[in-house]
Amino acid sequence: MTIAIVDDIAEERALLRKRLEKILLQKNIEFHCCEYENGEAFLEASKNQNFTVLFLDIYMDGINGIEIARNFRKFNKDCMLIFTTTSRDHALEGFQVRAMHYLVKPYSEEDLISLFDEILSRIPAPEKILELKINGSDLQVPFKTIIYAEHFSHMIRIFTTTGKELVIRQSFGTFTAPLIEDSRFFICNRGTIINMEHAVDFDGTMFLMNNGNKIGVSRELSKSARQHFMDYLFQKEGF
Repeated sequence: MTIAIVDDIAEERALLRKRLEKILLQKNIEFHCCEYENGEAFLEASKNQNFTVLFLDIYMDGINGIEIARNFRKFNKDCMLIFTTTSRDHALEGFQVRAMHYLVKPYSEEDLISLFDEILSRIPAPEKILELKINGSDLQVPFKTIIYAEHFSHMIRIFTTTGKELVIRQSFGTFTAPLIEDSRFFICNRGTIINMEHAVDFDGTMFLMNNGNKIGVSRELSKSARQHFMDYLFQKEGF
């Protein structure tokens, strides 16, 4: 996690940094904290640095925090923006630049702890990686890029979103063991596993995948396949 603190008062920056370090160390979270005494310096640095969280003071000498946020949002839409301010007078402007929160000075350590619980809940988990050995070389394949895989004659054929077909020599059970721990994957029959993330439809006997291929489901797994597909869709939509 990379955090930026933008405030023209050195004491305010130091206090916030000290509290953040205490909280994040207690939570065992790796982080890097950068301080900027004005918005111009921050904007210049942000062209080459991807920040996870931005603590931005509104009332500063020179360009105020609202204008800095407007310029920042032109090239960064994802950074979580927290305004540090003495009032909420700029609530409308904050909404326009997608501010996540207003931290009103003087704020307590408890305020920061509560805020960081929300911040952490919004950070997506890192994509899982499947480590394979192909032709003597180690290859890392993100789970999300696997459309489906099938076992045939002691070989596993993996179809990916890149259009490449990867072939490895491995038992089906060994290959699928890490995948079935992820709710996106479902074993359709004795030799095929699919990624629900790439399933377009299920007609009761076959899954239609987004690469156009149809994957058959064994009769005894048809009911659980439908339930798994529906559960995944509900989870994806956040129901």
